[in-house]
Amino acid sequence: MKIGVKLWSAPVPEREGPLPYSELRDLARMAEELGLDSVWIMDHVFFRWSEETTQGVWESWTTLSALAAATTRIELGTLVLCTPFRNPALLAKMAATLDEVSAGRLILGLGAGWHSPEFDALGIPFDHRVSRFEEALAIIKPLLRDGRVDFEGRYYRAPNCEITPRGPRADGPPILIGGFGPRMLRLTASYADMWNITAVQDPDVLQQRLAGLRAACEREGRDPDTLAVTAQLQVGYPDLGPLPGWMQTYLSGSDEDIAAQLAQYEDLGFSHLMFQFAPLSAAALTRLANTVDIYRGRAA
Repeated sequence: MKIGVKLWSAPVPEREGPLPYSELRDLARMAEELGLDSVWIMDHVFFRWSEETTQGVWESWTTLSALAAATTRIELGTLVLCTPFRNPALLAKMAATLDEVSAGRLILGLGAGWHSPEFDALGIPFDHRVSRFEEALAIIKPLLRDGRVDFEGRYYRAPNCEITPRGPRADGPPILIGGFGPRMLRLTASYADMWNITAVQDPDVLQQRLAGLRAACEREGRDPDTLAVTAQLQVGYPDLGPLPGWMQTYLSGSDEDIAAQLAQYEDLGFSHLMFQFAPLSAAALTRLANTVDIYRGRAA
């Protein structure tokens, strides 16, 4: 089972804003050196919980592109890219190019978006998000897999569109979709190579979500075993520093205790875990890497 980290590119408790790129880069390089498998970036413009408060976020694709040049081995992904923020045909072109820059290390995580103030600020419609997402996928996937598409929809057009050059992988980067509603599961079964579930740690709930995914695959005529199952989790180390207020549920305990929980996820069939860790520091990342070493039986 692969294990990666999500680098929080929004404000952290000990600062007024997010970590500067130089520190995010150093954490990504450190994750690579410590033997972790992937680094992930969120895709938001800002968080606005009231008219008086706006929390800024570094733009994801620029950050991920810089990390592609700053690392050499570790996989790079988005959890998840908000498709309405970018034209889908251009997004596919961007993905093929970043896959080239990273020498085939990109995982293209896609979603429909959820934070309405961002849409309002960018002048992007917030209605029919799943329908818009479905049309975006109908453009993005064939462009990445086949290099061309001719699509006319209600929300998007891509007439006689082509991607050339194609990038380092014949089928393009793998597509990951996050979501568990019936329509999102149908789209996952139809278009995705990977499925992601976020911040669910209760085994019974996990089993229910996995059963829903398998049922969606069966309805779409897809073998569930061809769809990789991944989870975004949270791990907190309050002894190392303050945790963000929104992190109410997270894995905790000794490194050995958390390593045992990782094994449970593997037993459930997960192939890749992405950890949002706090505090966002080298010390916390080192602790997480030690846990991974214990889980993998490599600890000294």
